[in-house]
Amino acid sequence: MIKTRIDQDYVQDVLMRLLHTPSPSGFTDRAVHLVGDELDRMGVDYEMTRRGAIRANLKGRHSSPDRAVVAHIDTLGAMVKALKANGRAEVVPVGHWNARFAEGARVTVYTDLGEYRGTLLPLKASGHTYAAEVDSQPSAWTNIELRIDERSDNVEDLVRLGVNVGDFISIDPNPEILPNGYICSRHLDDKAGAAVLLGAVKSVVDAGVELRVDCHPLFTISEEVGSGASAILHGDVAEMLTLDNGTTAPGQNSSEYGVTICMADMAGPFDFHLTRYLIALCQEFGIECRRDVFRYYRSDSASAVEAGNDLRTALAAFGVDASHGWERIHWHALQSLAELVSVYMQSPPLYDHDRDGMHARHASYAMPPEND
Repeated sequence: MIKTRIDQDYVQDVLMRLLHTPSPSGFTDRAVHLVGDELDRMGVDYEMTRRGAIRANLKGRHSSPDRAVVAHIDTLGAMVKALKANGRAEVVPVGHWNARFAEGARVTVYTDLGEYRGTLLPLKASGHTYAAEVDSQPSAWTNIELRIDERSDNVEDLVRLGVNVGDFISIDPNPEILPNGYICSRHLDDKAGAAVLLGAVKSVVDAGVELRVDCHPLFTISEEVGSGASAILHGDVAEMLTLDNGTTAPGQNSSEYGVTICMADMAGPFDFHLTRYLIALCQEFGIECRRDVFRYYRSDSASAVEAGNDLRTALAAFGVDASHGWERIHWHALQSLAELVSVYMQSPPLYDHDRDGMHARHASYAMPPEND
């Protein structure tokens, strides 16, 4: 195994393109095509589920037991809930995010007749009209409305524009890459993870290294609404590494630098053996690493296990400040995570006997094979 070179320009370029491609859960086709085009350019074979999730295929020396590495390309967003008499629209969130981060967001609404720009505003948005009531009104989705940047003074105007209940609304990311390595944007969860996965795949392909076992890079499209990796795996996948955001906040051990290995989240502990295997790889290859436990968090790993898949799961994260809000990450974490994914793809399977599924009643668990 070698620590392959991660192409920073490529990862940041594909991240920017992903961020500028709208993909709230349920409206992900454009982002799916972008990822598919990148895999085509690298010559990587892939399959697509009926709903649009992507399972890529990197051939290894052995076909079993397979492993998978997953990131999701769907994001938070919103949807039209009702047409209002004042020519604006009531909205509901897509995914779980706080209304305080929606206030003032510039957006695009996708209607039957075309796309329109607009803004999500609190019901009392003018200080000249409402004075202190602007500050005292509660922050809640029921207190937000969509103002479309077209002439729209009543329900009839909205109907003329083709606006309907259920129209998707994408939230502008407003990304910024700073010279010191910080990256600020909405939707870094988990488009940064998808960019890291593509960057790791590119590094392995460019280096021409042989993988020990088949590896499936997965790109899911419904993680933010709970179903994620539930319907993309086949039965031979024995271990799956999820790439997602870590939560850098008081009381947490995540960092915007290096890799954060999540030991447990609200769905329970991750696989003991696989998490320690990843930590050992970080130690062997000099990748900065720390551990954390997330209280209010679930990922593609949970949806895969809850769907009945018998596989080991782990979560490796890049630290995100203000997750599901105005997010910030650092390039150091993305590079570190891509390096870990690269060596993990090359590493031996955690246990050879995992290819057999159910083991004998008294089977013993040996330590994973040493890396060479």
